[in-house]
Amino acid sequence: MTRVLQAARLHLVHPVVILGIPWLVVAISFAINLAVFHLTPAGEEEGFSGGVLALYVTVLVVFVQAVTQLLPFAMGVSISRRTFFLGTALVAAVQALLYGIVISALVAIENATDGWGTGLNYWAPGIFEADGAVAQVFYSGVPMLAFMCVGIGMGVVHQRWGQAGTWGLIIGSLVVFGGLAILITWLEAWGDVADWFTDQSAVTLAVGLPVAVALAAALAAFPGIRRVVP
Repeated sequence: MTRVLQAARLHLVHPVVILGIPWLVVAISFAINLAVFHLTPAGEEEGFSGGVLALYVTVLVVFVQAVTQLLPFAMGVSISRRTFFLGTALVAAVQALLYGIVISALVAIENATDGWGTGLNYWAPGIFEADGAVAQVFYSGVPMLAFMCVGIGMGVVHQRWGQAGTWGLIIGSLVVFGGLAILITWLEAWGDVADWFTDQSAVTLAVGLPVAVALAAALAAFPGIRRVVP
């Protein structure tokens, strides 16, 4: 356990990168959205923005970089691949919880101020707004964990197979999702897909599916990281 904590502390050597950059990006996004809702007709009626996605995407990129930049150093100071993976997973879990708490507080402020005085629903758009502060922590934090795990997985792919692996992952994802889109269109099943999502509860969409994505990414990344060479 001590070695896992040591591996986790590696990610906090430069907290500005792992913590500061994501919040800087989302703060800029939030300021832009707030200005749009205050200065344009968008603020005349209540609406939501997908701008908070900037935080989730930035965190994904940060965890990609955390693996690609810190794993070689960790191996150089005799931290095993397995220990590094567990330490990184620990950081992701704690950070996702803390992010969920912070976002939950921001959602409470947003609701208390009628969307920052302009009807803006920024921090928990659509189905990601929960009833209650505790539930909001999970509605916001679990999707964050999923993005982190995907970032870890992408970092492992890059370290294991290099740029060829990264491009292979990107192209393969385009082929798979593009193929699914073609198949669904051919079957004229977009209505069925929409109905399926509509029939699911908010808990399933905001928590259940992200948990499944996080577990799938972690289970796929673990065998890969054990074969990474210095």
